[in-house]
Amino acid sequence: MKHFFLRVLCVSAVNSGLGISFRASLIIADTIPPVTLNDVPSTPHVVIVGAGFAGLYAAKSLGRAAVRVTVIDRCNHHVFQPLLYEVATAALSPADIAAPIRTILARQKNATVLLARAMSVDVARRVVVLSDGEIGYDILILATGVTHSYFGHDDWAAEAPGLKTIDEATEIRRRFLLAFETAERETDFEARRTALTFVIVGGGPTGVELAGTMSELARRGIPRDFRSIDTTTARVILVEGGDRLLGGFPPELSEKARLSLVKLGVEVRLGHRVTHIDAAGVKIGDEHIAARNVFWAAGVQASAVSRSLGVPLDRSGRVEVEPALSIPSHPEVFVIGDLARAINARTGKEVPGVAPAAMQMGRHVARIIQQEAASGRTRSAVDRPAFRYVDKGILATIGRAKAVGSIKGIHVSGLIAWLLWAVIHITYLIGFRNRLLVILQWTWAYVVFRRGARLITGPVDLELTRTRDDARTVGTESPIKSASSPEHVGG
Repeated sequence: MKHFFLRVLCVSAVNSGLGISFRASLIIADTIPPVTLNDVPSTPHVVIVGAGFAGLYAAKSLGRAAVRVTVIDRCNHHVFQPLLYEVATAALSPADIAAPIRTILARQKNATVLLARAMSVDVARRVVVLSDGEIGYDILILATGVTHSYFGHDDWAAEAPGLKTIDEATEIRRRFLLAFETAERETDFEARRTALTFVIVGGGPTGVELAGTMSELARRGIPRDFRSIDTTTARVILVEGGDRLLGGFPPELSEKARLSLVKLGVEVRLGHRVTHIDAAGVKIGDEHIAARNVFWAAGVQASAVSRSLGVPLDRSGRVEVEPALSIPSHPEVFVIGDLARAINARTGKEVPGVAPAAMQMGRHVARIIQQEAASGRTRSAVDRPAFRYVDKGILATIGRAKAVGSIKGIHVSGLIAWLLWAVIHITYLIGFRNRLLVILQWTWAYVVFRRGARLITGPVDLELTRTRDDARTVGTESPIKSASSPEHVGG
């Protein structure tokens, strides 16, 4: 195994009006010749950690700036997160909503991409500590986003995966599809009922989209594919601790979303909190629901990198940034996207954690950096323009041709909202190929109501064995597909 060593090159390049000490830290494999001082560029080095919406839009917006850009991410691809649920429910393949970061930035001559995991930031030394080294910066843009919060019950994660990454989406797809395969082979009524019970925790956009799509697929998409079970009897339960779904939406739209879900066969439980999750199911208050599949869409917490900055954080671990999105006492460090708790200078309200806000944050800090690099002067935080979020509206899809949205105060629902949602998401997808493929997939699914990405990957026998531990041996009794037979009922 090759050993990597760190070579830190420091250049004192303080020009008359520049006010920045340029430093370059390079991780160099022992097979690469040593770097000399002449190899170190004299332009400011901007390090962007995280290639989600915020980080990627910042990087692209710096394409013509007089800076060197290094983008660091633990994955080699950018994911269009709003469509992850489409992968989780077998409508789209992972490649339809993702693209390699290197490909996206291939034509941007001032950008370099590194596959690495950021562990912490040493703001005193201006260094990002990686799992296998460190890299220095003149300007840092931290956009590492958020992850799931199980509210102190991290042991629930194994039984209730969330939906933030491609890996999690394919794992949810595997569990969801495998449940029907398990039920098809099951001869015990209670085991089959448990296999076909799905609980989604959290009534935000992700939870609503998952619940609606899963119920719709079970009732209209796959019934003809199975011989021993009736997939329409699958039980989908959506649990929300608040008094309504889609808390960020107007109450009128929240109620429309609830009614649409109920029509799709979803059991919506408002004002209920999950108190326990294990392999046998979930407890909602004192009620136990036997379920082999629980999916988490409830809480989020900031990535751990934020704790190393030594600045105020909110209770979710997000960084409380200055109006221009830098951190206190360090104007060279910006925090953007879901990792930032920012206040909208337009309204005085907190900026929501949505993709359009992340994109606008990325562009905002890029403009500041580009202006300061061109002028050769670093402004203080108070002299920089405050971030002003332009709210373009919110949309959430519920099922086939069903959605709700609020755009500039105008409430829309049904097919019109769904078409708006589809157009907007297609527009923001990275790459012409992805846009074309998604349009074709959605058109096909709409016309024939079939989903083309129903692939079960990963272990299969383990899940079948676990679900059938207490069941009778397959083959001792022929399953009967009859509406009056208990073996036929899934929920």
